[in-house]
This record gives sequence, C-alpha cells and structure tokens, in this order.
Amino acid sequence: MTISRPSISPSPGCDVIVITEFMDEAAVARMRAAGTVVYDPALADDQARIPGQIAGARALVVRNRTRVTADLLEAAPALQCVGRLGVGLDNIDMAACKARGVTVYPALGANNLSVAEYVITSAMALLRNAYQARAAMLAGDWPRQACAGRELSGKTLGLVGFGGIARDTADRARALGMTVAGFDPFLAPDDPRWGDATPMDLPGLLAAADVLSLHVPLTDDTRHMVNADTLTAMKPVAVVINAARGGVVDEDALCDALRAGAIAGAALDVFETEPLTAQAAGKFRDINNLILTPHIAGVTEESNERVSDMIADLVLKHLEKGPDHADRA
Repeated sequence: MTISRPSISPSPGCDVIVITEFMDEAAVARMRAAGTVVYDPALADDQARIPGQIAGARALVVRNRTRVTADLLEAAPALQCVGRLGVGLDNIDMAACKARGVTVYPALGANNLSVAEYVITSAMALLRNAYQARAAMLAGDWPRQACAGRELSGKTLGLVGFGGIARDTADRARALGMTVAGFDPFLAPDDPRWGDATPMDLPGLLAAADVLSLHVPLTDDTRHMVNADTLTAMKPVAVVINAARGGVVDEDALCDALRAGAIAGAALDVFETEPLTAQAAGKFRDINNLILTPHIAGVTEESNERVSDMIADLVLKHLEKGPDHADRA
C-alpha cells in the first residue's frame, strides 16, 4: 500500500487531505491530483500522531477506528469536512463538528450490498452448522449427523432496524424463501418502505425470529439492547447476527446464552473492543457455535471501490464548491 506524506509544509490556500485508514488507491490518486494528500493507514493504530498531521488539513478521511473528537478538531483549525469511509458515525463527535462548521460525509448506501450478503451468508452458515466440520474431519471423524443443519427457506428473518441495509437484506432473504419481519420505532407501520416485511414490536420480533439481524446505530437507547432478557425471550433454535455496532450486544450475556443453549448460534462482526485484545477475546474461546469476523461485513473489493469513490467525490466537491454542492454529489 502506497503511503504519501508531504515533504514540505503546504503553502497557504493549498488543499491538504489527510487519510488515516485504508482507501481504494484509484480514489486516493484522484484526491492527490487536487492537492497535498497525507495517506497513512497506520495512523489509526497510532492516533497520537494524527494531530501533527492535520494541523493544516482542509479535509480528513477516516473509517471506524479513527476517533474524531473535539480535541482532535482543535488541532485542525482549517478543517472543513470529514469523509467517513462507511456509514457509522459513533467514532465522530458530531456535535463538535457542527459547532466548528465541519461537514461530515458518510458513504450512505455504498456498502449496503456487502453487509446484506454478509448477513445472509452468516445465517446460512449458522443454520447449516457445517462450518464446524473441518477440524473433526481432519481428525478422522465423519460427522454427517452433527452437521445436518436447517434450511433458510420457511424461516423468519427478524430485522432490528429497517433502514437501507436491512431492506436490502430483506430482499435477499425473501428470494431464498424466508419470511421477513422487522422492528423500527422510527418507521410507521403503514410506511411503504416496509414492503412485504411485517412490522412488529420488539418482544414480538424476538419471539418470532429464527434469525435475528441487527441494523441499528450505537446510541444510549440501543446499547446492550440484546442482553440476557432479550436472549431468553428468543427461540432456542434462533441465531443472532450483529454486523451493526459492537455495543448493541451485551457480549457476556451472549456468551452465557450460547454456552447454555438458550440460542443456537451467533455471528459477530463488530465488538465492544476493537481490535479484540487478548482479554476481550478470552470470553469467546470455548464457544463453538459462534462465528467471529474482524469488522469486515461492509468491506469487499467492490464496496471499497464504491465507498472510496463516493467519499472522494464528496470531499473534492466540498473543497472546490462548498458543502451545498457536495451534498448533491
């Protein structure tokens, strides 16, 4: 991966763009043509270096690991906008950005398909139970009966939150013969965006779902919304998939439920501590019916290109013409 750092201090009026996490190289090249680009994905692992890099920056581009705090904004008095290579904004102090007149651009819709496919893939793997066969087979076993799983067809997919990603997931689930239901307190029951999905309250959804997939931001209201009580309310044959935000699930309660057989399985792509420390990972070690992935549900080759292109367009139009024009990029 090419890393570009300015060799001299930028001249007044020069557009300086700092990119602290990985981005598609073609999009980075387009941004380089517009000004000085500091492209250093290692900054996300050493964030104490970021203030020194953004002192003269007009734009900052991040993913989910860079914390855009009020203190960081203080170090960038010329900053005009932040491009978020993704959709979650819990790593960005939105109030501080607004107070300083810094526009934040998420890549809305650009990775919907990747997350939707991740959810469906995880649901298939969990219900089929075949992902556990490799070690046993290499040890000389032939665990056909243990790996005889279930089909998605005829099962109920419960979606907590019914935004764009959830709706794309619902489309794919219906194509596989699933029934789709959802809970979203911000969407009226008669809203046409429900389509063929059945709106429910959360207790009803928990009781009905064979696959429960989470599609909500991390807020005070959603933190640990999947907890010991909600897991107990689910079917013992149900599985939980979280590709939203780690804090939405009480990980200790989930581990207890998996060990006790209160639910049949889970897939976690996001965690309360990212990256997982050895201590944080310890709770998951002895649980076989659990799939763990490193926050990659929304990251594929195709989605990285779409996300990177969208953010490059928005940032470059903002720097050229201002926020009103960038909003229409």
